[in-house]
Amino acid sequence: MNPARRKSSTMSPSSFAQRHPITRRLLVGATILGVLTACGTAALQHEEERLTFRVVKETPGWYVGLPDGVHEFDIPVSRDADAQRIHAWWWPAKNPNAPTVLYLHGTRWSLTGQVFRLAQLRAFGFSVLAIDYRGFGKSDGDLPSEKTVYEDAHAAWDWLVAQQPDPARRYIYGHSLGGAVAVDLAASLSKQDAPSESALADAASTEPAMQLRPQRVSAPNAKSKPATANQAVSPPGTPAGGLIVESSFTTLADMAREVTYAWLPVGLLLSQKFDSMSKMAKVAMPVLVVHGAADRFVPSRFSQQLYDAATSPKTLLLVEGGSHNNSMRTGADQYRKALGQLFGLRIHGAEDLGAAVANGSGD
Repeated sequence: MNPARRKSSTMSPSSFAQRHPITRRLLVGATILGVLTACGTAALQHEEERLTFRVVKETPGWYVGLPDGVHEFDIPVSRDADAQRIHAWWWPAKNPNAPTVLYLHGTRWSLTGQVFRLAQLRAFGFSVLAIDYRGFGKSDGDLPSEKTVYEDAHAAWDWLVAQQPDPARRYIYGHSLGGAVAVDLAASLSKQDAPSESALADAASTEPAMQLRPQRVSAPNAKSKPATANQAVSPPGTPAGGLIVESSFTTLADMAREVTYAWLPVGLLLSQKFDSMSKMAKVAMPVLVVHGAADRFVPSRFSQQLYDAATSPKTLLLVEGGSHNNSMRTGADQYRKALGQLFGLRIHGAEDLGAAVANGSGD
């Protein structure tokens, strides 16, 4: 092969970075790492957090107002009198017995940039609780960090538990970086509420044995055929009915490696870990992993790896033609089928959500 031609057909890290906003920010962060280190650890961490979350304060152009039926309120992140608060939207379903889902968004956009996915989840039949982490939207705080977003998710979950006392009707959803927050929350709750050996033994003696096989469900025209799924049954003591992770990654370091060099020790340089890989096996509830096959920002192979790391019951949904932001819309029917098969939910069909949210984008 002609060397010049080979060179022109190879995508350089800088070219790849131009197409990937999240990873481009990490590449810039790595470039200025030496300067920041000279300024001190605090300055380095602050810049890393800014580059990771890149909070957009402006309201997105596609936002046309608060959807009908949404209640706005604030949730304190602790019991302290002067505790900071996170802003939340509560969008209850018309059915009082509907399952409830906690929605955790990713970088950049606040709740006003998440309307379409919130509307789609509600159209599926969920009551939806969505929050802005501290530093986003109307929430208190300045700059988010890995620690604070985890704390915010736990505070929101405590509120959701008070609204939905049945663990089997509670779900966790995270998109993009929010998927890492969701995995952390699910793993933490699984550790707290892990059933005892005696409880598991009692359940085994009273429930018929059922083999649950990993499933891979794809949208039309995908290479793999939709699998016939067995309905998941959460074991006694499970804190939630299931975890849904969409368009997410394995670790933040893995994302950084996409645009840097193999020899660069990004895992040691980054203080923000967002390590979903090490936590996924600790999640003691059914897991649905979703990714758009045409995602140009986060490679879909990361979702394959998360799926492989999860314990059964689990499902991998790869949406052909789905991008980083529109897999729930593009693969609505397949999404609905996966939710019904894995979680045993009676999910509504895809609905026309109207022009008000048709152009919703999100992070």
